[in-house]
Order: sequence, then structure tokens, then C-alpha cells
Amino acid sequence: MIITGSRKGIGRYLAEYYLEKSITVVGCSRSDSDLEHENYEHYMLDVADEKAVKKMVSATAKKYGAIDYLVNNAGIASMNHSFLTPLSIVEKMFRTNVFGTFIFTREVGKIMSKKKFGRIINMTTFAVPFKLEGEAVYAASKAAVTVMAEALAREYADYGITVNTVAPPAVQTDLIKNVKKEKLDKLLQRQAIHRYGHAKDVANTIDFFIKDESDLVTGQTVYLGGI
Repeated sequence: MIITGSRKGIGRYLAEYYLEKSITVVGCSRSDSDLEHENYEHYMLDVADEKAVKKMVSATAKKYGAIDYLVNNAGIASMNHSFLTPLSIVEKMFRTNVFGTFIFTREVGKIMSKKKFGRIINMTTFAVPFKLEGEAVYAASKAAVTVMAEALAREYADYGITVNTVAPPAVQTDLIKNVKKEKLDKLLQRQAIHRYGHAKDVANTIDFFIKDESDLVTGQTVYLGGI
């Protein structure tokens, strides 16, 4: 399993979770990781660096013979009014959230197609259906990820590869640490279930998507907590 953005937060939890399930995990982030496990390997790279991603995926496939699962977890957010958002932030967000997801999906998809099996899971956000003010660019980047997954689900279906998307509710990680409590409270109230999400909720959904029996489930988005 490849997990992007595995140094901290949800990605780190997922790496440890699947290692406990005896799945070999290859992770990556822009910084080094202190996660040490005999079945874990870490790459330092920018997910939007096409050459670096190709090198990582190729080396992983060569070393382990196959890549069964990909979790495109790496993502960044910026929560500002559009008047206060410079183009550099827009470009950075789309590079990580959209370009990075696409590059990893394309390269890992090629490897999966050889075995006629694969499970690809992307991450989106409640900011998409809720059209959250102050998150126009973040929502737009994640909307692109969601629609891309739906289209790629059709492209990859004949290769035995499913492509699905998970939208966690607010999970208390670095991604939302600077968001005001009152804004988070309002978001929680808009959900059907009014509580913060946990990394284990995300893992539970991914468990369903990667099951052999879930081979008919593709092009779907699960909004944890309910929209």
C-alpha cells in the first residue's frame, strides 16, 4: 500500500494501522518520517514532482512485485477570503491536491493494470458540498479530485481497478488547527452527525473500499458524518 502524506495526521495513523494488519506500507511526505517498522519505507518528495513520483512508484513495484492499494492522502488547505488569497497559494494548493493526486493515480494505476487488480482511494472535503465561504480555492481543488475519481473509475474499470473517495468530517489535525472554534462548531452542526471525525473512521471506510468483495464499488464518495 502506498500512502501519500504519511508523516503525520490521518496519513500517519493509516500507515500504522495497516502495518498492524501486516500490509507493507510505502509512504511519502516533503519531510522525513520517524516511523520505524520493518515493513515501512518512506520517501521524501513533493507529490507534484512528476519525476520523483515516477521513481518512487517504479522502485516500489520493482521491490515488492505489485502495488495493491493507493491512498492519496496528501493535501493542503488555506482558509482565507478570496480577496486575501494570492495566486501563489492557489497554485500550491492545486499542485498538491490535484496534480499530486493525478500523478500518483496515473503511475500506480499503470502498475495495478498489469495485475488486473487495484484499489485507489482519494481524499475530498465537506467544503465541496457545503460550498464553505473562505474555502473557495480549497473546495475547488477537492471538487476536482472528486470529479477526477469519478471519471478515472470508468477509465480503470476494465483493469480491475476501483477508484473511490472519502470525505472525512473535521478531524483534529494540523489541517484545521488554525480554524476558529466557532466556525468548526457551525460546520459540525451542518453535518447529520454532530461530532468530530477520527482517523479510525477514515480507516474503517478505506477497509470497506479495499475489500476483495468491494470490486463492484467504484466512483463513489462517502461523506463521513452525513451531508
